[in-house]
Amino acid sequence: MRRIRLSVLAAGSAAAVAVPLAASAGAQAATPKDPYIPTVCGDRRPAEPDPGSFGMQLDGTFRHPALTPAGEERHAFPGGAQELFAKTKGYDPKSHVSGPVKLEASYRGGEFTPDYFHSWQNIVDFKGRRYLFQYDRSEGRVYDVTDVRKVKVVEKLTRNDVDGDESKGNSSWAPNDMWGASTIQWNKRLNAYVMVQSFEAKRQVDELGDGVDKSKFNNPAGVAALRKKIALKGFKVYRLDGPRKKDWKLLATVSTDATQRDPLNSDMTRPQQGSGSLDVPYYTGEKYMFIATAPRDSWGNSEVPTHLYSAGYQSWDMSDPAHPRKLGEWHLPGQVKGEEAAYRKNPRCGNQTSWMGARMPLFIPKPVEQGGKYAFAAQGGFGFSVLDISNPAQMKTVSHIDLPQSVGGTEADNVDVSQYAKTGMVYVSGYPLGEDCHEPYKEIFQVDVRNPARPRIVGALPRPTPPSGSKFTDYCQRGGSFGPKRTGYYTSPGTPPNGLLTYGFYNAGVQFYDMRDIRRPRIAAQFVPEGYSPRVPDWALGNQTHGTYVEWDRKIVWVFTNDGIYAVSSKKLIGKPNLGAPRTPFRNSAL
Repeated sequence: MRRIRLSVLAAGSAAAVAVPLAASAGAQAATPKDPYIPTVCGDRRPAEPDPGSFGMQLDGTFRHPALTPAGEERHAFPGGAQELFAKTKGYDPKSHVSGPVKLEASYRGGEFTPDYFHSWQNIVDFKGRRYLFQYDRSEGRVYDVTDVRKVKVVEKLTRNDVDGDESKGNSSWAPNDMWGASTIQWNKRLNAYVMVQSFEAKRQVDELGDGVDKSKFNNPAGVAALRKKIALKGFKVYRLDGPRKKDWKLLATVSTDATQRDPLNSDMTRPQQGSGSLDVPYYTGEKYMFIATAPRDSWGNSEVPTHLYSAGYQSWDMSDPAHPRKLGEWHLPGQVKGEEAAYRKNPRCGNQTSWMGARMPLFIPKPVEQGGKYAFAAQGGFGFSVLDISNPAQMKTVSHIDLPQSVGGTEADNVDVSQYAKTGMVYVSGYPLGEDCHEPYKEIFQVDVRNPARPRIVGALPRPTPPSGSKFTDYCQRGGSFGPKRTGYYTSPGTPPNGLLTYGFYNAGVQFYDMRDIRRPRIAAQFVPEGYSPRVPDWALGNQTHGTYVEWDRKIVWVFTNDGIYAVSSKKLIGKPNLGAPRTPFRNSAL
Protein backbone atom coordinates (compact mmCIF):
# COMPACT_ATOMS: atom_id res chain seq x y z
CA MET A 1 0.00 0.00 0.00
CA ARG A 2 1.34 3.39 -0.97
CA ARG A 3 1.63 5.81 1.93
CA ILE A 4 -0.24 9.02 1.14
CA ARG A 5 0.57 12.35 2.68
CA LEU A 6 -2.50 13.98 4.19
CA SER A 7 -1.76 17.67 4.63
CA VAL A 8 -5.36 18.85 5.07
CA LEU A 9 -8.35 16.68 5.76
CA ALA A 10 -11.05 19.31 6.04
CA ALA A 11 -11.62 22.81 4.80
CA GLY A 12 -10.98 25.65 7.16
CA SER A 13 -8.87 25.81 10.29
CA ALA A 14 -6.88 23.06 12.00
CA ALA A 15 -9.66 22.87 14.55
CA ALA A 16 -11.91 21.57 11.80
CA VAL A 17 -9.55 18.62 11.36
CA ALA A 18 -9.48 17.62 15.01
CA VAL A 19 -12.96 17.21 16.46
CA PRO A 20 -12.92 15.82 20.01
CA LEU A 21 -14.44 12.35 20.01
CA ALA A 22 -16.52 12.74 23.13
CA ALA A 23 -17.90 16.12 22.16
CA SER A 24 -19.00 15.04 18.70
CA ALA A 25 -20.16 11.48 19.28
CA GLY A 26 -23.78 12.31 18.62
CA ALA A 27 -23.19 14.85 15.87
CA GLN A 28 -24.31 14.22 12.31
CA ALA A 29 -22.22 15.50 9.40
CA ALA A 30 -23.86 16.81 6.28
CA THR A 31 -24.68 13.84 4.07
CA PRO A 32 -22.47 13.72 0.95
CA LYS A 33 -24.26 13.35 -2.37
CA ASP A 34 -22.53 10.02 -2.92
CA PRO A 35 -24.79 7.37 -1.33
CA TYR A 36 -21.95 5.02 -0.34
CA ILE A 37 -19.87 7.32 1.87
CA PRO A 38 -20.66 6.15 5.43
CA THR A 39 -22.36 8.79 7.60
CA VAL A 40 -24.26 6.68 10.13
CA CYS A 41 -22.08 7.87 13.04
CA GLY A 42 -21.56 11.42 11.85
CA ASP A 43 -18.27 13.23 12.34
CA ARG A 44 -16.28 11.78 15.23
CA ARG A 45 -12.74 12.59 14.18
CA PRO A 46 -10.24 12.28 17.03
CA ALA A 47 -8.63 15.41 18.38
CA GLU A 48 -4.90 15.98 18.48
CA PRO A 49 -3.65 14.46 21.75
CA ASP A 50 -2.56 16.59 24.69
CA PRO A 51 1.22 17.14 24.27
CA GLY A 52 1.72 16.20 27.90
CA SER A 53 0.16 12.76 27.41
CA PHE A 54 3.00 11.27 25.34
CA GLY A 55 6.74 11.60 24.77
CA MET A 56 10.05 10.44 26.22
CA GLN A 57 9.91 8.82 29.65
CA LEU A 58 12.49 8.91 32.43
CA ASP A 59 13.61 5.36 31.65
CA GLY A 60 14.50 6.27 28.07
CA THR A 61 11.42 4.76 26.43
CA PHE A 62 8.77 6.60 24.43
CA ARG A 63 5.13 6.78 25.45
CA HIS A 64 2.89 6.81 22.38
CA PRO A 65 -0.29 8.89 22.15
CA ALA A 66 -3.42 6.84 22.70
CA LEU A 67 -5.44 8.27 19.79
CA THR A 68 -4.55 10.52 16.86
CA PRO A 69 -6.23 11.78 13.67
CA ALA A 70 -4.99 10.82 10.22
CA GLY A 71 -1.78 12.57 9.24
CA GLU A 72 1.84 12.06 8.21
CA GLU A 73 3.51 15.34 9.17
CA ARG A 74 6.55 15.79 11.43
CA HIS A 75 5.86 16.17 15.15
CA ALA A 76 8.75 17.45 17.21
CA PHE A 77 8.99 16.46 20.88
CA PRO A 78 11.62 17.06 23.58
CA GLY A 79 14.50 14.62 23.07
CA GLY A 80 13.24 13.70 19.60
CA ALA A 81 14.98 13.47 16.24
CA GLN A 82 14.54 17.10 15.28
CA GLU A 83 16.47 18.04 18.42
CA LEU A 84 19.07 15.24 18.39
CA PHE A 85 19.83 15.39 14.64
CA ALA A 86 19.20 19.01 13.76
CA LYS A 87 22.19 19.07 11.40
CA THR A 88 20.79 16.23 9.24
CA LYS A 89 17.25 17.49 8.69
CA GLY A 90 16.06 15.94 11.93
CA TYR A 91 16.90 12.32 10.98
CA ASP A 92 19.61 9.90 12.10
CA PRO A 93 21.58 8.75 9.00
CA LYS A 94 23.70 6.04 10.64
CA SER A 95 23.38 2.27 10.33
CA HIS A 96 22.57 0.20 13.42
CA VAL A 97 23.32 -3.52 13.45
CA SER A 98 23.23 -6.13 16.19
CA GLY A 99 23.21 -9.92 16.33
CA PRO A 100 24.45 -12.48 13.81
CA VAL A 101 23.67 -10.67 10.53
CA LYS A 102 26.02 -9.77 7.70
CA LEU A 103 25.66 -7.18 4.95
CA GLU A 104 26.51 -8.93 1.68
CA ALA A 105 25.83 -6.07 -0.76
CA SER A 106 24.18 -2.67 -1.07
CA TYR A 107 22.78 -0.86 -4.09
CA ARG A 108 21.71 2.75 -3.63
CA GLY A 109 20.30 5.45 -5.83
CA GLY A 110 17.57 5.98 -8.38
CA GLU A 111 18.19 2.81 -10.39
CA PHE A 112 17.30 0.84 -7.28
CA THR A 113 14.39 2.96 -6.04
CA PRO A 114 11.28 2.61 -8.22
CA ASP A 115 9.19 4.30 -5.52
CA TYR A 116 10.11 6.08 -2.28
CA PHE A 117 7.12 4.75 -0.36
CA HIS A 118 6.43 1.17 -1.35
CA SER A 119 7.27 -1.55 -3.86
CA TRP A 120 6.41 -5.18 -4.53
CA GLN A 121 8.86 -7.95 -5.38
CA ASN A 122 8.95 -11.33 -7.12
CA ILE A 123 11.60 -13.90 -8.09
CA VAL A 124 11.80 -15.81 -11.39
CA ASP A 125 14.47 -18.10 -12.88
CA PHE A 126 15.25 -18.36 -16.59
CA LYS A 127 18.13 -20.26 -18.24
CA GLY A 128 20.15 -20.60 -15.04
CA ARG A 129 19.81 -16.90 -14.14
CA ARG A 130 17.84 -15.51 -11.21
CA TYR A 131 15.86 -12.28 -11.60
CA LEU A 132 14.29 -10.01 -8.99
CA PHE A 133 11.31 -7.85 -9.93
CA GLN A 134 10.71 -4.63 -7.99
CA TYR A 135 7.86 -2.37 -9.00
CA ASP A 136 4.94 -0.11 -8.11
CA ARG A 137 2.45 0.53 -10.90
CA SER A 138 4.26 2.46 -13.68
CA GLU A 139 7.68 2.32 -12.03
CA GLY A 140 9.38 -1.07 -12.33
CA ARG A 141 12.81 -2.67 -12.39
CA VAL A 142 14.10 -6.08 -13.44
CA TYR A 143 17.40 -7.05 -11.82
CA ASP A 144 19.70 -9.94 -12.56
CA VAL A 145 20.57 -11.06 -9.02
CA THR A 146 22.31 -14.33 -9.95
CA ASP A 147 25.47 -12.93 -8.38
CA VAL A 148 24.25 -11.25 -5.20
CA ARG A 149 27.34 -9.02 -5.10
CA LYS A 150 27.06 -7.92 -8.75
CA VAL A 151 23.41 -7.11 -9.29
CA LYS A 152 22.59 -5.62 -12.69
CA VAL A 153 19.57 -3.61 -13.84
CA VAL A 154 18.34 -5.33 -17.02
CA GLU A 155 15.14 -3.37 -17.54
CA LYS A 156 13.69 -0.10 -16.28
CA LEU A 157 10.02 0.73 -16.77
CA THR A 158 8.83 4.26 -16.09
CA ARG A 159 6.41 7.02 -17.03
CA ASN A 160 8.68 9.85 -15.98
CA ASP A 161 8.68 11.24 -19.52
CA VAL A 162 4.90 11.79 -19.34
CA ASP A 163 4.91 13.12 -15.75
CA GLY A 164 3.71 9.77 -14.40
CA ASP A 165 0.31 10.16 -16.07
CA GLU A 166 -1.14 6.64 -16.34
CA SER A 167 -3.66 7.74 -18.96
CA LYS A 168 -0.76 8.34 -21.35
CA GLY A 169 1.24 5.72 -23.18
CA ASN A 170 4.99 5.76 -23.82
CA SER A 171 7.80 3.34 -24.70
CA SER A 172 7.21 1.38 -21.48
CA TRP A 173 3.43 1.32 -21.16
CA ALA A 174 0.20 1.50 -23.14
CA PRO A 175 -2.37 4.00 -21.83
CA ASN A 176 -3.88 2.86 -18.50
CA ASP A 177 -1.53 -0.13 -18.29
CA MET A 178 0.82 -0.67 -15.34
CA TRP A 179 2.50 -3.35 -13.21
CA GLY A 180 0.05 -4.31 -10.51
CA ALA A 181 0.85 -6.18 -7.30
CA SER A 182 1.59 -9.70 -8.54
CA THR A 183 1.92 -13.31 -7.67
CA ILE A 184 4.08 -15.41 -9.99
CA GLN A 185 3.81 -19.19 -9.79
CA TRP A 186 4.77 -22.17 -11.93
CA ASN A 187 1.80 -23.63 -13.76
CA LYS A 188 2.17 -27.31 -14.67
CA ARG A 189 -0.51 -27.16 -17.34
CA LEU A 190 1.32 -24.43 -19.26
CA ASN A 191 4.81 -25.53 -18.18
CA ALA A 192 5.53 -21.87 -17.54
CA TYR A 193 5.32 -19.12 -14.94
CA VAL A 194 1.90 -17.50 -14.64
CA MET A 195 1.71 -13.96 -13.30
CA VAL A 196 -1.53 -12.53 -11.90
CA GLN A 197 -1.48 -8.74 -11.53
CA SER A 198 -3.93 -6.72 -9.44
CA PHE A 199 -5.55 -3.67 -11.02
CA GLU A 200 -7.25 -1.43 -8.49
CA ALA A 201 -8.65 2.04 -8.04
CA LYS A 202 -5.84 4.38 -7.04
CA ARG A 203 -5.70 5.20 -3.34
CA GLN A 204 -4.39 8.73 -3.69
CA VAL A 205 -5.73 11.83 -2.08
CA ASP A 206 -4.97 13.97 -5.15
CA GLU A 207 -7.51 11.91 -7.09
CA LEU A 208 -10.25 13.57 -5.04
CA GLY A 209 -10.13 16.95 -6.73
CA ASP A 210 -8.11 20.16 -6.69
CA GLY A 211 -9.85 21.92 -3.81
CA VAL A 212 -8.46 22.45 -0.31
CA ASP A 213 -10.63 19.67 1.09
CA LYS A 214 -9.11 16.28 0.26
CA SER A 215 -11.47 14.06 2.29
CA LYS A 216 -14.11 11.89 0.68
CA PHE A 217 -16.45 12.93 3.47
CA ASN A 218 -16.52 16.57 2.39
CA ASN A 219 -15.72 16.51 -1.32
CA PRO A 220 -18.70 15.07 -3.26
CA ALA A 221 -17.43 16.51 -6.54
CA GLY A 222 -14.08 14.78 -6.11
CA VAL A 223 -15.76 11.50 -5.21
CA ALA A 224 -18.01 11.77 -8.27
CA ALA A 225 -14.96 12.34 -10.47
CA LEU A 226 -13.35 9.17 -9.12
CA ARG A 227 -16.51 7.17 -9.72
CA LYS A 228 -16.55 8.30 -13.36
CA LYS A 229 -13.01 7.22 -14.21
CA ILE A 230 -12.84 4.49 -16.83
CA ALA A 231 -10.16 1.93 -16.03
CA LEU A 232 -9.85 -1.79 -15.36
CA LYS A 233 -10.84 -2.84 -11.86
CA GLY A 234 -9.82 -6.46 -11.55
CA PHE A 235 -6.74 -8.41 -12.58
CA LYS A 236 -4.68 -9.50 -15.58
CA VAL A 237 -3.15 -12.92 -16.19
CA TYR A 238 0.12 -13.31 -18.08
CA ARG A 239 2.31 -16.19 -19.18
CA LEU A 240 6.00 -15.35 -18.64
CA ASP A 241 8.42 -16.68 -21.24
CA GLY A 242 11.32 -14.57 -19.94
CA PRO A 243 12.10 -11.92 -17.33
CA ARG A 244 11.46 -8.78 -19.42
CA LYS A 245 8.15 -7.12 -20.24
CA LYS A 246 8.46 -8.13 -23.90
CA ASP A 247 8.34 -11.74 -22.68
CA TRP A 248 4.91 -11.34 -21.06
CA LYS A 249 2.00 -12.87 -22.97
CA LEU A 250 -1.43 -11.59 -21.90
CA LEU A 251 -3.81 -14.50 -21.28
CA ALA A 252 -6.81 -12.78 -19.69
CA THR A 253 -8.13 -9.41 -18.57
CA VAL A 254 -10.71 -9.87 -15.82
CA SER A 255 -13.06 -7.45 -14.07
CA THR A 256 -14.02 -7.91 -10.41
CA ASP A 257 -17.05 -5.64 -10.89
CA ALA A 258 -19.92 -7.90 -9.86
CA THR A 259 -22.35 -5.88 -12.00
CA GLN A 260 -20.55 -6.87 -15.22
CA ARG A 261 -22.24 -9.64 -17.20
CA ASP A 262 -18.97 -11.22 -18.31
CA PRO A 263 -15.85 -10.54 -16.24
CA LEU A 264 -13.61 -11.65 -19.13
CA ASN A 265 -15.29 -9.31 -21.62
CA SER A 266 -16.07 -6.34 -19.43
CA ASP A 267 -17.63 -3.17 -20.78
CA MET A 268 -14.77 -0.66 -20.86
CA THR A 269 -16.98 2.11 -22.23
CA ARG A 270 -18.36 2.84 -18.77
CA PRO A 271 -16.81 3.11 -15.30
CA GLN A 272 -16.46 -0.15 -13.41
CA GLN A 273 -17.74 -0.52 -9.88
CA GLY A 274 -15.75 -1.39 -6.79
CA SER A 275 -12.10 -1.33 -5.88
CA GLY A 276 -10.58 -3.87 -8.24
CA SER A 277 -8.14 -6.46 -6.88
CA LEU A 278 -5.99 -5.19 -4.00
CA ASP A 279 -2.38 -6.08 -3.31
CA VAL A 280 -0.86 -9.50 -4.08
CA PRO A 281 -3.40 -12.19 -5.10
CA TYR A 282 -3.16 -15.57 -3.38
CA TYR A 283 -2.52 -18.16 -6.09
CA THR A 284 -0.19 -21.16 -5.99
CA GLY A 285 -0.26 -22.04 -9.68
CA GLU A 286 -2.95 -24.68 -9.15
CA LYS A 287 -6.76 -24.43 -9.22
CA TYR A 288 -7.86 -21.76 -6.77
CA MET A 289 -7.14 -18.07 -6.33
CA PHE A 290 -8.29 -15.68 -3.60
CA ILE A 291 -8.21 -11.89 -3.92
CA ALA A 292 -9.17 -8.92 -1.78
CA THR A 293 -11.77 -6.76 -3.48
CA ALA A 294 -14.89 -4.68 -3.09
CA PRO A 295 -16.92 -5.91 -6.08
CA ARG A 296 -19.53 -3.14 -5.94
CA ASP A 297 -19.57 0.53 -5.00
CA SER A 298 -21.94 -0.38 -2.16
CA TRP A 299 -19.03 -2.11 -0.39
CA GLY A 300 -17.93 1.22 1.02
CA ASN A 301 -18.21 1.28 4.82
CA SER A 302 -14.70 2.48 5.67
CA GLU A 303 -13.55 5.54 7.56
CA VAL A 304 -10.25 6.17 5.79
CA PRO A 305 -10.70 9.54 4.04
CA THR A 306 -8.81 8.70 0.82
CA HIS A 307 -10.28 5.35 -0.27
CA LEU A 308 -13.88 4.73 -1.30
CA TYR A 309 -14.16 1.00 -0.63
CA SER A 310 -14.30 -1.68 2.05
CA ALA A 311 -12.84 -4.85 0.59
CA GLY A 312 -13.85 -8.40 1.34
CA TYR A 313 -12.77 -11.40 -0.73
CA GLN A 314 -13.51 -13.26 -3.95
CA SER A 315 -12.53 -16.82 -4.89
CA TRP A 316 -11.72 -17.83 -8.48
CA ASP A 317 -11.22 -21.05 -10.40
CA MET A 318 -7.89 -20.79 -12.27
CA SER A 319 -7.89 -24.29 -13.77
CA ASP A 320 -7.47 -22.57 -17.12
CA PRO A 321 -5.44 -19.39 -16.48
CA ALA A 322 -6.76 -17.90 -19.73
CA HIS A 323 -10.36 -18.27 -18.56
CA PRO A 324 -10.66 -17.52 -14.81
CA ARG A 325 -14.11 -18.24 -13.37
CA LYS A 326 -15.51 -16.50 -10.30
CA LEU A 327 -16.69 -18.86 -7.56
CA GLY A 328 -17.73 -16.91 -4.49
CA GLU A 329 -17.60 -13.76 -2.33
CA TRP A 330 -17.28 -13.07 1.39
CA HIS A 331 -17.45 -10.00 3.58
CA LEU A 332 -17.94 -9.24 7.25
CA PRO A 333 -21.32 -7.81 8.30
CA GLY A 334 -21.05 -4.02 8.43
CA GLN A 335 -18.95 -3.53 5.31
CA VAL A 336 -21.79 -2.97 2.86
CA LYS A 337 -24.48 -0.31 2.43
CA GLY A 338 -27.57 -1.44 4.31
CA GLU A 339 -25.56 -3.03 7.12
CA GLU A 340 -25.30 0.16 9.16
CA ALA A 341 -26.61 -1.49 12.34
CA ALA A 342 -23.54 -3.74 12.40
CA TYR A 343 -21.22 -0.93 11.30
CA ARG A 344 -22.44 1.37 14.07
CA LYS A 345 -21.25 -1.14 16.69
CA ASN A 346 -17.62 -0.66 15.68
CA PRO A 347 -16.04 1.99 17.94
CA ARG A 348 -14.20 3.42 14.92
CA CYS A 349 -17.46 4.34 13.20
CA GLY A 350 -17.38 8.04 12.31
CA ASN A 351 -13.71 8.67 13.11
CA GLN A 352 -12.93 9.47 9.44
CA THR A 353 -9.46 8.01 10.01
CA SER A 354 -9.48 4.18 10.08
CA TRP A 355 -8.98 1.84 7.14
CA MET A 356 -11.86 -0.64 7.35
CA GLY A 357 -11.70 -3.78 5.22
CA ALA A 358 -9.00 -5.92 3.65
CA ARG A 359 -5.80 -4.61 2.12
CA MET A 360 -4.28 -8.03 1.47
CA PRO A 361 -5.95 -11.27 0.27
CA LEU A 362 -6.63 -14.16 2.60
CA PHE A 363 -3.61 -15.61 4.41
CA ILE A 364 -3.63 -19.37 3.85
CA PRO A 365 -1.20 -21.72 5.64
CA LYS A 366 -2.07 -24.77 3.53
CA PRO A 367 -3.52 -24.61 -0.01
CA VAL A 368 -7.00 -26.02 -0.55
CA GLU A 369 -5.53 -28.26 -3.27
CA GLN A 370 -3.47 -29.98 -0.55
CA GLY A 371 -6.40 -30.39 1.81
CA GLY A 372 -6.17 -27.00 3.50
CA LYS A 373 -9.32 -25.79 5.23
CA TYR A 374 -8.64 -22.50 7.00
CA ALA A 375 -7.76 -18.99 5.93
CA PHE A 376 -7.12 -15.89 8.02
CA ALA A 377 -8.43 -12.43 7.24
CA ALA A 378 -6.89 -9.13 8.38
CA GLN A 379 -9.40 -6.36 7.77
CA GLY A 380 -8.03 -3.18 9.27
CA GLY A 381 -10.47 -1.74 11.81
CA PHE A 382 -12.78 -4.72 11.26
CA GLY A 383 -10.26 -6.98 12.99
CA PHE A 384 -9.29 -10.64 12.48
CA SER A 385 -11.43 -13.49 11.15
CA VAL A 386 -10.99 -17.20 10.53
CA LEU A 387 -12.68 -18.58 7.40
CA ASP A 388 -13.44 -22.10 6.22
CA ILE A 389 -12.41 -22.17 2.54
CA SER A 390 -12.54 -25.93 1.96
CA ASN A 391 -15.30 -25.15 -0.54
CA PRO A 392 -14.01 -21.91 -2.14
CA ALA A 393 -17.41 -21.25 -3.73
CA GLN A 394 -18.97 -21.04 -0.26
CA MET A 395 -16.46 -19.40 2.07
CA LYS A 396 -17.78 -19.43 5.64
CA THR A 397 -16.97 -17.51 8.81
CA VAL A 398 -15.58 -19.78 11.53
CA SER A 399 -14.75 -17.12 14.14
CA HIS A 400 -13.89 -13.47 14.59
CA ILE A 401 -12.10 -11.30 17.13
CA ASP A 402 -11.87 -7.54 17.39
CA LEU A 403 -8.39 -6.14 17.91
CA PRO A 404 -7.45 -3.36 20.35
CA GLN A 405 -7.88 0.06 18.74
CA SER A 406 -4.73 1.65 17.33
CA VAL A 407 -5.89 4.85 15.63
CA GLY A 408 -4.40 6.47 13.51
CA GLY A 409 -2.20 4.42 11.25
CA THR A 410 -3.19 1.12 9.70
CA GLU A 411 -4.64 -1.70 11.79
CA ALA A 412 -4.75 -5.43 10.90
CA ASP A 413 -2.90 -5.43 7.59
CA ASN A 414 -0.79 -8.60 7.67
CA VAL A 415 -1.02 -12.14 9.05
CA ASP A 416 2.16 -14.22 9.14
CA VAL A 417 1.15 -17.89 8.92
CA SER A 418 4.62 -19.41 8.52
CA GLN A 419 4.62 -20.88 12.04
CA TYR A 420 1.00 -22.07 12.12
CA ALA A 421 1.60 -25.69 11.07
CA LYS A 422 4.12 -26.24 13.87
CA THR A 423 2.76 -24.06 16.71
CA GLY A 424 -0.81 -23.07 15.88
CA MET A 425 0.22 -19.41 16.21
CA VAL A 426 -0.25 -16.60 13.68
CA TYR A 427 1.04 -13.04 13.93
CA VAL A 428 -1.28 -10.14 13.14
CA SER A 429 -0.08 -6.58 12.63
CA GLY A 430 -0.84 -3.22 11.08
CA TYR A 431 1.70 -0.56 10.19
CA PRO A 432 2.42 3.08 10.99
CA LEU A 433 1.62 6.02 8.75
CA GLY A 434 2.68 8.93 10.95
CA GLU A 435 6.18 10.19 11.61
CA ASP A 436 7.92 10.68 14.97
CA CYS A 437 5.63 8.06 16.56
CA HIS A 438 2.68 10.43 16.48
CA GLU A 439 0.18 7.58 16.68
CA PRO A 440 -0.33 4.47 18.82
CA TYR A 441 2.39 1.83 18.49
CA LYS A 442 1.46 -0.96 16.10
CA GLU A 443 1.76 -4.17 18.08
CA ILE A 444 2.43 -7.52 16.40
CA PHE A 445 -0.22 -9.65 18.10
CA GLN A 446 0.45 -13.32 18.73
CA VAL A 447 -2.87 -15.08 18.09
CA ASP A 448 -3.44 -18.67 19.18
CA VAL A 449 -5.54 -20.41 16.53
CA ARG A 450 -4.97 -24.00 17.60
CA ASN A 451 -8.73 -24.05 18.00
CA PRO A 452 -9.90 -22.10 14.93
CA ALA A 453 -13.35 -21.63 16.46
CA ARG A 454 -11.85 -19.78 19.44
CA PRO A 455 -8.86 -17.63 18.42
CA ARG A 456 -7.20 -15.73 21.27
CA ILE A 457 -4.62 -12.98 21.53
CA VAL A 458 -1.97 -14.52 23.78
CA GLY A 459 0.83 -11.99 23.52
CA ALA A 460 2.71 -9.46 21.41
CA LEU A 461 6.19 -9.54 19.96
CA PRO A 462 8.88 -7.45 21.68
CA ARG A 463 9.25 -3.84 20.66
CA PRO A 464 12.64 -3.23 18.98
CA THR A 465 15.20 -1.14 20.84
CA PRO A 466 18.37 0.47 19.46
CA PRO A 467 21.69 -1.35 19.95
CA SER A 468 23.85 -0.17 22.84
CA GLY A 469 26.03 2.77 21.88
CA SER A 470 23.36 4.46 19.78
CA LYS A 471 22.82 8.16 20.27
CA PHE A 472 19.19 7.50 21.20
CA THR A 473 17.37 5.04 23.45
CA ASP A 474 14.15 4.57 21.50
CA TYR A 475 13.56 4.35 17.74
CA CYS A 476 10.94 7.08 18.05
CA GLN A 477 13.93 9.43 18.44
CA ARG A 478 15.50 8.45 15.10
CA GLY A 479 13.03 10.29 12.89
CA GLY A 480 10.54 8.92 10.38
CA SER A 481 8.00 6.14 10.90
CA PHE A 482 8.58 3.37 13.42
CA GLY A 483 6.68 0.09 13.47
CA PRO A 484 6.20 -3.20 11.60
CA LYS A 485 5.37 -3.43 7.91
CA ARG A 486 5.23 -7.08 6.79
CA THR A 487 7.33 -10.25 6.89
CA GLY A 488 7.52 -10.28 3.12
CA TYR A 489 5.23 -12.39 0.94
CA TYR A 490 4.26 -16.04 0.54
CA THR A 491 5.68 -15.85 -3.00
CA SER A 492 9.27 -16.12 -1.76
CA PRO A 493 11.21 -19.12 -3.13
CA GLY A 494 11.96 -21.89 -0.67
CA THR A 495 10.53 -22.72 2.75
CA PRO A 496 10.85 -20.43 5.80
CA PRO A 497 12.59 -22.12 8.75
CA ASN A 498 10.66 -22.91 11.89
CA GLY A 499 10.96 -20.23 14.53
CA LEU A 500 12.12 -17.20 12.50
CA LEU A 501 10.19 -14.08 11.47
CA THR A 502 11.74 -11.18 9.54
CA TYR A 503 9.80 -7.91 9.77
CA GLY A 504 10.50 -4.74 7.86
CA PHE A 505 10.24 -2.04 10.53
CA TYR A 506 10.64 1.34 8.76
CA ASN A 507 13.24 3.35 10.71
CA ALA A 508 14.21 0.20 12.64
CA GLY A 509 15.27 -1.63 9.47
CA VAL A 510 14.69 -5.38 9.53
CA GLN A 511 14.03 -7.14 12.82
CA PHE A 512 14.79 -10.87 13.11
CA TYR A 513 12.48 -12.53 15.66
CA ASP A 514 13.37 -15.87 17.25
CA MET A 515 10.04 -17.64 17.83
CA ARG A 516 11.29 -21.10 18.78
CA ASP A 517 9.91 -20.63 22.28
CA ILE A 518 6.44 -19.23 21.64
CA ARG A 519 6.17 -18.17 25.27
CA ARG A 520 9.32 -16.07 25.10
CA PRO A 521 9.74 -14.52 21.65
CA ARG A 522 12.86 -12.43 21.33
CA ILE A 523 14.70 -10.26 18.84
CA ALA A 524 17.76 -12.22 17.76
CA ALA A 525 19.22 -9.63 15.37
CA GLN A 526 18.51 -6.38 13.62
CA PHE A 527 19.82 -4.72 10.49
CA VAL A 528 19.13 -1.01 10.21
CA PRO A 529 20.67 0.43 7.03
CA GLU A 530 22.01 3.91 6.58
CA GLY A 531 19.25 6.34 5.82
CA TYR A 532 18.02 9.80 5.00
CA SER A 533 20.30 10.32 2.02
CA PRO A 534 20.47 13.65 0.13
CA ARG A 535 19.21 11.65 -2.88
CA VAL A 536 15.82 11.26 -1.18
CA PRO A 537 13.48 14.29 -1.29
CA ASP A 538 12.54 15.79 2.05
CA TRP A 539 8.90 14.70 1.76
CA ALA A 540 9.93 11.03 1.52
CA LEU A 541 12.74 10.87 4.09
CA GLY A 542 10.62 9.38 6.86
CA ASN A 543 9.69 6.21 4.97
CA GLN A 544 12.93 4.29 5.27
CA THR A 545 12.78 0.44 5.30
CA HIS A 546 9.37 -0.34 3.85
CA GLY A 547 9.87 -3.90 2.67
CA THR A 548 11.72 -7.17 3.00
CA TYR A 549 11.73 -10.19 0.69
CA VAL A 550 13.56 -13.42 1.50
CA GLU A 551 15.06 -15.98 -0.83
CA TRP A 552 14.75 -18.86 1.59
CA ASP A 553 16.39 -21.22 -0.88
CA ARG A 554 19.55 -19.08 -1.20
CA LYS A 555 19.33 -17.78 2.41
CA ILE A 556 19.34 -14.11 1.35
CA VAL A 557 17.24 -11.35 2.92
CA TRP A 558 16.60 -8.43 0.56
CA VAL A 559 15.90 -5.12 2.29
CA PHE A 560 14.04 -2.36 0.39
CA THR A 561 14.32 1.26 1.46
CA ASN A 562 13.55 4.71 0.08
CA ASP A 563 17.18 4.91 -1.05
CA GLY A 564 18.01 1.49 -2.44
CA ILE A 565 18.36 -2.24 -1.80
CA TYR A 566 20.48 -4.29 0.60
CA ALA A 567 21.30 -8.01 0.66
CA VAL A 568 21.74 -9.47 4.16
CA SER A 569 22.56 -12.96 5.39
CA SER A 570 22.66 -14.77 8.74
CA LYS A 571 24.39 -18.14 8.83
CA LYS A 572 23.26 -18.69 12.40
CA LEU A 573 19.59 -17.77 11.96
CA ILE A 574 18.86 -18.85 8.37
CA GLY A 575 21.80 -20.91 7.15
CA LYS A 576 24.85 -20.51 4.96
CA PRO A 577 24.03 -18.14 2.10
CA ASN A 578 24.44 -18.98 -1.56
CA LEU A 579 25.65 -15.83 -3.29
CA GLY A 580 25.66 -17.42 -6.76
CA ALA A 581 23.23 -19.15 -9.07
CA PRO A 582 20.47 -21.13 -7.32
CA ARG A 583 20.95 -24.87 -7.25
CA THR A 584 17.44 -25.47 -8.61
CA PRO A 585 15.07 -22.98 -10.26
CA PHE A 586 12.18 -21.54 -8.28
CA ARG A 587 8.92 -23.15 -9.18
CA ASN A 588 6.16 -23.08 -6.54
CA SER A 589 6.58 -21.52 -3.12
CA ALA A 590 3.41 -22.88 -1.55
CA LEU A 591 3.36 -26.38 -3.01
